[in-house]
Amino acid sequence: MFAVDLNSDLGESFGMWKMGMDEDVLKNITSANVACGFHAGDAEVMIRTVKAAKKTGVAVGAHPGHPDLQGFGRRTLACTPDEAYAYTLYQIGALQAVCTAHGVPLEHVKAHGALYNQAAKDPALAQAIARATKDAGGNLILLGLANSLFEQAAAEVGVLYASEAFADRGYMDDGSLVPRSQPGAFVHDLKEAGKRMVRLVKEGVIRSAEGKDIRLRAHSICMHGDNPAAVEMAAHIRKTLEENGVAVKKIREVLKG
Repeated sequence: MFAVDLNSDLGESFGMWKMGMDEDVLKNITSANVACGFHAGDAEVMIRTVKAAKKTGVAVGAHPGHPDLQGFGRRTLACTPDEAYAYTLYQIGALQAVCTAHGVPLEHVKAHGALYNQAAKDPALAQAIARATKDAGGNLILLGLANSLFEQAAAEVGVLYASEAFADRGYMDDGSLVPRSQPGAFVHDLKEAGKRMVRLVKEGVIRSAEGKDIRLRAHSICMHGDNPAAVEMAAHIRKTLEENGVAVKKIREVLKG
């Protein structure tokens, strides 16, 4: 039986500024990565997002990033492992309090943007994020880029690990994501995206932007939902997976097999 989790980055509005289409995205996913106020989100947005996830039965995870509201956490900032640990633990703690207040278990941690990409290639940063995930308690799952240093860090620290792939992003031959500024960074065609994800789940293979088949094992697929087209893609991918015999489940259920 093939199974995969579908996740999306939510709660990224801030004050009166609105980002994303969270209500629509929640209809098609099983796990939500909720911004914790550093790269996006604020206290009220976090509460609203957790309550919305609870209402729709979607699992909640923390989405910590660099302290970079102006750059939306996508600027590469220098940070020490100790800083990365502190940033991550702080943000997890904030969302844990919101989840506790509303009777929702916090399930996982997924770093955001530049912090995610830096840690995927930097063993010290990956381990710092893994340690914060473990030290926060609650048997949290670390969610990280497939074929990256996150998996090694999780094993070294002793924290549950789930790997993810991206439905709407292109891949380099080494398994990293094509930078957003380069051609091939995004997959816009719905049918192509759906076929890619079915093949990924069933065969463990995805075609890179350079035309090479690369091996990837993904427990979760990330689907961005910050525009109408992306929401349509999320719905299409879920439908395509289920029509091809892939069960859509929450991360912890996928890990149990």
